Amino acid sequence: MSSNTLEPSSGKRIALPVRVEPKVFFANERTFLSWLNFTVVLGGLAMGLLNFGDRIGRLSAVLFTVIAMGVMLYALYTFHWRATKIRNREAAPYDDRVGPTVLCIFLLAAVCINFYLRMGNKH
Repeated sequence: MSSNTLEPSSGKRIALPVRVEPKVFFANERTFLSWLNFTVVLGGLAMGLLNFGDRIGRLSAVLFTVIAMGVMLYALYTFHWRATKIRNREAAPYDDRVGPTVLCIFLLAAVCINFYLRMGNKH
């Protein structure tokens, strides 16, 4: 027996309407805005490094800017994908296991590159 159909004893399938509460739409928007808030903070860090850093700081700023732009695009894609699934009342896995993991890996790589360049530049 599935979540949106009933099968009575006669064998016929009865479709039941799926109710999507408004809080689901708002949760999607809130998640999108949370991701964008993070990208703005990361972009602010990149701008500070770009304006007040040396050559290595500028390279780090470029790395953080590219990561922030990638996260913005990913958040936009995920928001639209979820909104379409919610609007069409489709059952889908709405949790996001890939995005935060990949973001952490890219940020760790950027910080490690920055640390390596800082330590390698000391004479």
